[in-house]
Amino acid sequence: MTETTHPIHRKRATNLSLSEDVLQAARELDINLSQACDQYLRELVRRERAQRWRDEHTDFIAAYNATVADEGLPLDRWKSF
Repeated sequence: MTETTHPIHRKRATNLSLSEDVLQAARELDINLSQACDQYLRELVRRERAQRWRDEHTDFIAAYNATVADEGLPLDRWKSF
């Protein structure tokens, strides 16, 4: 049985300013601040990149969808199902 491995990312120290109430609550709950911030930022970066990709390719996607609507899918005539 193989174990799933996660990539190891280099870490760099940084300073953050956080709301005192949230920081206190996180500490009371033993939340790892570095891990929580890293996970949140990783997800935020993923979503932002996806949104920017969609924004940059909106015209192409609209043109492709119009072509498919007018002409059908490029390989439709060869599919057997």
